[in-house]
Amino acid sequence: MGLFDFVKNAGTAAFGKQAARRQLRRRAPTPHRSPAELDAMKRRKALEKLLAELSLQVENLKIDVTGDVATVHGLVDDQAEREKVVLALGNVIGIARVDDRLETKQKSAESQMYTVVAGDSLSKIAKKLYGNAGKYNVIFEANRPMLKDPTRSTRQVLRIPPAG
Repeated sequence: MGLFDFVKNAGTAAFGKQAARRQLRRRAPTPHRSPAELDAMKRRKALEKLLAELSLQVENLKIDVTGDVATVHGLVDDQAEREKVVLALGNVIGIARVDDRLETKQKSAESQMYTVVAGDSLSKIAKKLYGNAGKYNVIFEANRPMLKDPTRSTRQVLRIPPAG
C-alpha cells in the first residue's frame, strides 16, 4: 500500500513516557546497543503488543521503528486486516507515518482513509462520504476493534470502506 501519514500527537499512548524512562534506566547500554536502539526495540515491542491486544493477526510480523516512522512487514488475510494494522500502528502517539509493506492473501478494494477533525462524528462523516448519515455503523464496524463506541470519535485516521 505504501506510506501513510498520521497525526503524530494524537491517538493511543502505547509507548508511555514513564515506562520508556524506566526501561532505559534498567538496561544500561551495551557496546553493541545504543540508547536509541534500546528505545526503538521498546517501541517495536509496544506496537507488537498493541496489535496482539487488538487481535490483529499478522504472520511473520516484523515492525521497525525509526524516529516517528513505523515500517511493518508480514502477511495478513485480506485488505481489511491490512488497513486495520496500518491504522492501529499509525494512530499511536509518536507515530507520524506508517510504511506499509504487508502482503495480503486475498486481494480486494482498498478503503479510503479519513482524518477526523474537530466537530466530526461518525454520522457526519457517513453523510459527507456516503450521502447517508445512517451508514455511520459501516464506518464504526470497519474500524473495530480500534473504535469501541460509535458515539465517540477522536482526532485520528479512520478507514472508510467503499460504498456498496
